[in-house]
Amino acid sequence: MVTETQTPVDNDRRDTTMTLEGWRRFVDAPQMSFELLDREKWEGLDDDTRFDYDEARISYHSELVIVTTSSVREAVNRGRMLTMLNRREISARRGMIVSGPQTTGKSTALKELGRVHELAVRRRYNDSNRIPVVYVTTPPKGSPRKLAAEFARFLGLPGIKRAYNTTDISDAVCQVLIQSRIELVIVDEIHNLNLATAAGEDMSDHLKYFAEHLPATFVYAGIDVERSGLFTGIRGKQLAGRCTLLHTGPFTRSDEWLSLIATLEQALRLHQHQNGTLVKLADYLHQRTGGMIGSLSHLIRLSAMAAIMQQTEAITLDILEQIDIDVIAEGNRHRT
Repeated sequence: MVTETQTPVDNDRRDTTMTLEGWRRFVDAPQMSFELLDREKWEGLDDDTRFDYDEARISYHSELVIVTTSSVREAVNRGRMLTMLNRREISARRGMIVSGPQTTGKSTALKELGRVHELAVRRRYNDSNRIPVVYVTTPPKGSPRKLAAEFARFLGLPGIKRAYNTTDISDAVCQVLIQSRIELVIVDEIHNLNLATAAGEDMSDHLKYFAEHLPATFVYAGIDVERSGLFTGIRGKQLAGRCTLLHTGPFTRSDEWLSLIATLEQALRLHQHQNGTLVKLADYLHQRTGGMIGSLSHLIRLSAMAAIMQQTEAITLDILEQIDIDVIAEGNRHRT
């Protein structure tokens, strides 16, 4: 029978991290776990109990584990060092930009940095009124008001109406965050900031306003930002002069690639799967995914669900071949 501890994911874990409540639930969420029944109990399940058991396993595999790659470790280490460096700084605080192609783990790295930092702040101060970390995304084709509204939405500030101007929203955000002892601001999707347009320049200036008025370390993530024009012009050079750049990219067929596959494989909860099967398919998996960690996780998680639904209880080459993942990876697959 499926126990409460075997139900690994609840609806709360799917809340967006772009609200304070959702972010805190992300930080507080326990690591995924699921205990397989022994063979005799599993084979003796009635239809209703088996359905519940399989649904719980599908939920587990929908999230699986966060693999601590070298990029994640580097982002956490650099980010934590910067927050320490900036503790007593009163101007020109140093920041970090994580840049790379899509599905290379940029957002995962920054969220892990935010989670680690928030837990460290809680241990240091034990103050539930603190808001040490803010996580927002850069609005596409945005404006200073839209950017300020992203911060206000994270905080759940009431009364953000059309009548409120940008200055009012920004002042309210800064006041709350300063009182709440903000330390780290994560700005994702920074490639949406286009400095070639007047709106992009205005939004860049407003982001700089937040960085100057909030006593916090700012870290950013975006797709190939060094090629997007983000570092051009006066505004871009100011940003480049204050930030270190961390690159993410596809993995080569290296020991780390094998380790990533092994970590994901060990997290599987299938009754017939033999550990080492996927590691032996490392070259195939690299060809299928182009070495992208996001594509690899997508492929393995969907294959695990298919193995449960098809009652094979093991990921095989045949099942992997049935799974379509992202368009870029599938394009590489067909060309190969």
